[in-house]
Amino acid sequence: MASSLRTLPSVDRLLADPRLASLARAPVVAAVRVTLERARLAIRDGRDPGDLVEATLAEVAAAARPSLRRVLNASGVLIHTNLGRAPLARSALDRVVEVGGSYSNLEYDLDAGARGSRQDHLTALLRQIIGGEASLVVNNNAAAVMLALAALAEGREVLVSRGELIEIGDGFRIPDVLARSGARLVEVGTTNRTRAADYERAIGPDTALILRVHQANFRVVGFTEQPSLGELAAIARSAGLPLVDDLGSGALSAIGDESTAAASLAAGTDLVCFSGDKLLGGPQAGILVGRADLIERLRRHPLQRALRADKLTLAALEGTLALALDPARARAEIPVLRMLDEPVAAVRARAERLAVLVGGEVEETVARAGGGALPLAELPSFACAIEEELFDALRAGEPPVVGIVRDGRLLLDVRALAESEVDEVAEAVAAARAR
Repeated sequence: MASSLRTLPSVDRLLADPRLASLARAPVVAAVRVTLERARLAIRDGRDPGDLVEATLAEVAAAARPSLRRVLNASGVLIHTNLGRAPLARSALDRVVEVGGSYSNLEYDLDAGARGSRQDHLTALLRQIIGGEASLVVNNNAAAVMLALAALAEGREVLVSRGELIEIGDGFRIPDVLARSGARLVEVGTTNRTRAADYERAIGPDTALILRVHQANFRVVGFTEQPSLGELAAIARSAGLPLVDDLGSGALSAIGDESTAAASLAAGTDLVCFSGDKLLGGPQAGILVGRADLIERLRRHPLQRALRADKLTLAALEGTLALALDPARARAEIPVLRMLDEPVAAVRARAERLAVLVGGEVEETVARAGGGALPLAELPSFACAIEEELFDALRAGEPPVVGIVRDGRLLLDVRALAESEVDEVAEAVAAARAR
C-alpha cells in the first residue's frame, strides 16, 4: 500500500498532462486535488484508483455542471414539490425570455412617462378571470398569507377553525405564520366540527379578521361540520370584519373538490390568496385578489417590498393567465392541466412504447396531483417496470430520471412524461445499464 501511495503523481505532475494543461487552471487544480484524495482512499481500500487524468476530467465536468437541472419526472406525481412543481407552458416561457432578455416597463408607466407599479401589470387579467376589485402578487402563497395578516391584523386577533390549523410543506404551520405576522391566533370549534356559532361567540373587540384556510394536503371525513363561505361572509359582514380565504392550490376552474378564487369572491370573501405554481400551472407566486381598500393596505405595508415578485415571475404568470382566458386552450397548453385531463388510454400507450424501448413490463398504477392539491384524487396511470438496481444510476444520469421503487422493481410512471421525453428516458435506461 505504501509503495502504491508513493507512486501517485504530484499535483503539478498531473497538471502537466496535455489533456489537462489547456484547461482553466483554477477549476483543474481543485479537481486534481479531489482526484488524488479519492485515489489515496481507493488504494487504502485495496482498490485500483484508475486513470487519474480521466478521473480529473470527469471531476471538472461535474463541477461545471449547473446545480439546478432539468429532471425527467417518472414518479407519477404531477405537481411534485421536490421537482419544481408545475412545469410552465410554452407561452409563459416565451414571456420570460422576452422580458428577461431585455429592459422592460416593470415599474415605468409608458403612457404617463413616469414611475409606475409592478403590481399593475396583472390587475386587468386577474379581474377578467377571477373578479375582485384589485390584486397583488408576491413570491409565494405563504408570503401572501403572512402579508395579509401583518397588514390587517398585527397585534390583534384572527379567528381560525381548529380543523384548519394545518402544516404545509417543509414544516411550515399556520399557527407559526400567524405568530410571525404579529397577529394573535384564536382557535374556534374542534378539529372535526366547527359551527358558525363558534365564530360568532369568539368575536370580540380585539378581533381583526376571520381566516378560512383550505385543507390543502388532507381531508377530514366522517363526523364533520364546517360553515360555508357564505355563512362566514355573513358573520364577518355583521361584525364589520374582513373574511380572508387562503385557497392554497389556486385552481382557476373547477377541478375535483378544489375551490376556485372566483367562487370564493362570489360567496362574499373580501380577500382571497392562492398559489401560482400548483393547479394554476404557472410560476411560484402568491396571488391576492379582493377588495381594493384591503389590497391597498397590503401594498403599502413594509413587508410588501420584501415579498414582492420579480419581473421573471410576473412575466411567466402573465403568460399563464393569458392562456386561462380561454379555458379550453388552458387545458390543452398548461402542462399540469393537460396531464390531469389526459385519457388513460393515451397514458397506457406511452407506457407500452417505453416498455418496448427498454424491455420492461407495463404495470397499472395510480398517479397523484401532488403539491397539496386534490389529496383524495387517484389518477389512473401506467408505468414501465424495470430492475430496481437502476434507481440510483438513473438519478445520477444526464438528464436525471426520477421514478419510484415498489415491490422490488423500479416503476417509471409516464403520466407526467411528455411524449417526446419517452425516448430520453429510454436512452437514460440504456446508459444506466451500460455503466
